[in-house]
Amino acid sequence: MNIKTDEYQIASLSGDEQTVSAIKAAEAAIADLTGKEVTLIAYEKTTMQEQ
Repeated sequence: MNIKTDEYQIASLSGDEQTVSAIKAAEAAIADLTGKEVTLIAYEKTTMQEQ
């Protein structure tokens, strides 16, 4: 799968342990529901200056 967009970029979450923990909890909950391991990727909307 190739996802390409200029409107979003991968969010930098280094140092944001609370957010990373929430994402990990969501991954675990989805895995429990589906029986499949998943990875969630955080994107943030880019501003016009970054494009």
